[in-house]
Amino acid sequence: MHIDLTGRTALVTGSTQGIGAAVATGLARAGARVGINGRTQERVDRAVAELRREVPDADLVPVVADVAGEEGADRVAQALPRVDVLVNNLGIFETAEPLDIADDEWRRYFEVNVLAGVRLIRRYLPGMMERGWGRIQNIASDSAVVVPAEMIHYGMTKTALLSVTRGFAKRAAGSGVTVNSVIAGPTHTGGVEDFVYELVDRDLPWDEAQRAFMREHRPQSLLQRLIEPEEIAAMVVYLASDQASATTGGALRVDGGYVDSILP
Repeated sequence: MHIDLTGRTALVTGSTQGIGAAVATGLARAGARVGINGRTQERVDRAVAELRREVPDADLVPVVADVAGEEGADRVAQALPRVDVLVNNLGIFETAEPLDIADDEWRRYFEVNVLAGVRLIRRYLPGMMERGWGRIQNIASDSAVVVPAEMIHYGMTKTALLSVTRGFAKRAAGSGVTVNSVIAGPTHTGGVEDFVYELVDRDLPWDEAQRAFMREHRPQSLLQRLIEPEEIAAMVVYLASDQASATTGGALRVDGGYVDSILP
């Protein structure tokens, strides 16, 4: 399948590392003009330089803004007045004892993981509908369905994203704009290797170590290894294409079979 996004402008929030960086790279390879977003100039400049090494002819727009607030969202809209493909990837997570999570922390997680995406959808969806074409994707997590006891506040936000996705897909019905969630499973991102080696034999080569980790600590995974960010990006790039025009309102899993369900 040849995916050509030439002439499209994409914005990937939180795209200086991990899944966001992989998604930005995939969209750039497909020919899209891509907004690279992070909170500091240094991080954005570094991400842009790294992406240009991967895709020398990439058309990139540095977007330095904290999209978790109104001011940052306004700054993004000024830098990229028109967006055809919006990927709400920004998210925070950490473990916490559920009974110790204060109200302010619950609000912070909702603000960053949910409202940041909602604000950008409000800004960009009307233009997409007027033009009769657009793609909105919210990066969710297996934690939206299999809520971890040590990250209830995080799981709550990812579950909320599934509702946000379905609701806005209905608002965009018949317009040529699709709105979907991508449910990412356990992924090989920054810091994960250290986490894995905290739980398995440090003398094991990485490939063996991650498989041991999955067998012992994530046994429900059918893939039995961590997912690479590029594998999640492949789904995002497809959903951004003309070929995915009949897929909307969905929660598509790139979870390695982690969620025990026969439904998508």
